[in-house]
Amino acid sequence: MKSSFNNIVNSGEVVLVDFFGTWCGPCQTLMPILKDVKDELGDAVKIVKIDIDKNQALAAKYQVRSVPTMILFKDGAPKWRQAGVLQKKDIVSVIKTHGH
Repeated sequence: MKSSFNNIVNSGEVVLVDFFGTWCGPCQTLMPILKDVKDELGDAVKIVKIDIDKNQALAAKYQVRSVPTMILFKDGAPKWRQAGVLQKKDIVSVIKTHGH
């Protein structure tokens, strides 16, 4: 996963990474919100979900200590991060602010 992850975040696209756990209630709450964000923004953002239990090294690299944690990447660099669930309008605003 690591090499493809690096390829994705270094693609030049705006990438929102959702670090989640399958056992995490708030992560389940966030899923439809992120789908709505993608529906609204379309190609302006790529949304990637990373299961921390299957990708522990990646979660450790980005110091993910709680889930859900979202990290917004632009040109391979993290531009914003947030632990917890946000509303769609707040996530869209962050992507528009940091993604351009």
